[in-house]
Amino acid sequence: MKLTKTFITSLILLLIFSVQELSAQDLMTNIYGRNVQSLNGKWDAIIDLYDQGRKNKIYLNKKAEGKTDFYEYSFDHGLRLNVPSDWNSQMPELKYYEGTVWYARKFDTPRNAEKRLFLYFGAVSYRCRIYLNGKEIGKHEGGFTPFQIEVTDLVKEKDNFLAVEANNTRTVDAIPAMAFDWWNYGGITRDVFFVSTPGVYIKDYFIQLDKDKANRIDAQVKLSENSANANVQIEIPELTIKQSFTTDNEGIAKISIDVKKLERWSPESPKLYKVIVSSDNDRIEEMIGFRNLAVKGTEVYLNDKPIFLKSISFHEEIPQRKGRAFSESDAVMLLSEAKALGCNMIRLAHYPQNEYIVRTAEKMGFLLWEEIPIWQGIDFENESTKLKAGNMIKEMVMRDKNRCALAFWGVANETQPSAPRNEFLKYLISCCKEIDNTRLIVAAFDLVRFNREKQLFEMDDPFIDNLDVVAINKYMGWYHAWPLAPEKAVWNVAPNHPLIISEFGGEALYGQSGDAEVVSSWSEEYQEKLFRDNLTMFKNIPNLRGTSPWILFDFRSPFRFHPTNQEDWNRKGLVSDQGYRKKAWYLMKEYYDNIK
Repeated sequence: MKLTKTFITSLILLLIFSVQELSAQDLMTNIYGRNVQSLNGKWDAIIDLYDQGRKNKIYLNKKAEGKTDFYEYSFDHGLRLNVPSDWNSQMPELKYYEGTVWYARKFDTPRNAEKRLFLYFGAVSYRCRIYLNGKEIGKHEGGFTPFQIEVTDLVKEKDNFLAVEANNTRTVDAIPAMAFDWWNYGGITRDVFFVSTPGVYIKDYFIQLDKDKANRIDAQVKLSENSANANVQIEIPELTIKQSFTTDNEGIAKISIDVKKLERWSPESPKLYKVIVSSDNDRIEEMIGFRNLAVKGTEVYLNDKPIFLKSISFHEEIPQRKGRAFSESDAVMLLSEAKALGCNMIRLAHYPQNEYIVRTAEKMGFLLWEEIPIWQGIDFENESTKLKAGNMIKEMVMRDKNRCALAFWGVANETQPSAPRNEFLKYLISCCKEIDNTRLIVAAFDLVRFNREKQLFEMDDPFIDNLDVVAINKYMGWYHAWPLAPEKAVWNVAPNHPLIISEFGGEALYGQSGDAEVVSSWSEEYQEKLFRDNLTMFKNIPNLRGTSPWILFDFRSPFRFHPTNQEDWNRKGLVSDQGYRKKAWYLMKEYYDNIK
């Protein structure tokens, strides 16, 4: 029998839905504002090189009791790993490890018949299965987004045994796929919480300034049950707002509130207000900012004024520690260097970074561009991969939609035009807009080419018409030789859109001097000249509305194996892996300081 594409797609969907019971559940909003018990700390661990742990049911944590009993896997008196953290930076033997590691710990928790209980993971890289008291209770795929599992009927007051089977093996159908230019950290890389809620709790809310109006706040609140006519209240004490409204048959309540004397959030004045969301049974507080964001012609407007996006990118990595960033102090370190550079925006490349980074950035006055790792090599013809990507981008938007700093949802980086790609990316855009239709949609392309006949830089990709803002990665002077002098390099790219140069730069080893004209010198002098030439070229891009050099810090990457100048590091950072600023940092700082 010949299998049609429709039949195969239906079969894939059937398989996906058949295992839905074990999949992680819809996220509740603002986990950090809820009643949580931290499960961070030292966890017992087993390195499962040949994936025998599940077969041997090590999640049962059996103990030898009789004279003839023995078990080859044991969590007791063995390896201990920090959570949150990656495993790669905790043991030299795990530096390059790709495979399975089992984590386990015990915990106690008080039981209350009126409370619902959840396990929440900020992220596990890349895929995982969760076991509680000997039973598999959930699984998740995606190394950079959170998930939760209800365990109300599965926990005990004492001696609960929690096991996590984490695996970071690269696969062709994963996101990112087989090859990516950063370190493939594995493990439980973000916070783990045990969460307690009322029986009917506030599951979700979306509170923001109206997309177009500066004096109207729109709010939507959803309860965990489809409870009609339930009371919901929004309070913003500083604005003397206290509004009550009721839910519909789906447990959703909506309201628009007119406000006076609202101070809008901006990079210059990152004002946040305490907002209290309550129902008959539940109450949540958090700090929320309000701002207007729009595109008009080739301009990006923040609070009714055009803004130039003085951006930088960084990885979720502390280079001096050679490991994942995971704490609030880590976030302060990364963002403080961006603030010193004079930035007003961060591109969180190439994946959703931890919530400490997002929330701290908002407090410090950074706009944010957040994306999922649709980075080259994605199998755009694989329906399962497309659905995975849709789920990941929904988890990203659900987590951060109340962060006013979030300006851009990014749907792709350096992808090649094709009908399957276009369909895939349109699906991701629809996933974003299904939850939030107020942010700007962006994608980064590396398709700009020099037309020698016209003496122009051009790009031909009709997909840009689906975007609010177009971004370009172009490494002139590094991967691309200059076809003419920088001051003569004129661009005609996406002329009807705002344009961001989302990546440019080149590598330099901190402290290495060399010929500023020779690429292979790997010198600070060459990197400095490369930046100067690019900044000269930018004057000839009429619709340029932002720049984002690649990248703030040198970062780890097995792709980069020059034996003396790289040694598993991508050296494009403006700051070295030891925290020293290179010559190009000062040039970029001067450029940003002169943009008002």
